[in-house]
Amino acid sequence: MAAVEEQQKLEEMFEGVYNKFKLHFYQETFSRFQNREASLTTVEAFAMEAINALGSPTVHEFAQFMRISSSNAAYKIGSLIRKGYIEKVQSESDGREYHLRPTKKYLDYYNISSSYVHDVMERIRHRFSPEDLAKLEEMLSVMGDELMPEVSLPASAEAR
Repeated sequence: MAAVEEQQKLEEMFEGVYNKFKLHFYQETFSRFQNREASLTTVEAFAMEAINALGSPTVHEFAQFMRISSSNAAYKIGSLIRKGYIEKVQSESDGREYHLRPTKKYLDYYNISSSYVHDVMERIRHRFSPEDLAKLEEMLSVMGDELMPEVSLPASAEAR
């Protein structure tokens, strides 16, 4: 019985940390947009998160990863281009192919989240021993590489 309780406690602690990262992002986003209308819908914000995490995917790669039709993806991407959050960049190796790249406007928005991750990681580096940090790195690597097979990233995103 104790093992089940320990497992539940670990899950609750992990979910608590994950929620704190999300809530910090929401706090910062809302405080920055309280005096003006936010220009990204919730779905567009999710789409941008995916495009950024996928590392300059093509429209087809984005649609495939998100499990939506190419026409639905093209519609969402068109809106994000009009709002200035992404741009299409022609592939150097195949001129018929275009990759989606977040603009500075999006990266400024995204840095709300990534700067907090950086701050927390700095605190972790100061709080824990090199051995603990090595174990944390190993655990995160195993989580990302082995324990989350449902989220298969293209090679270009894995290299980031």
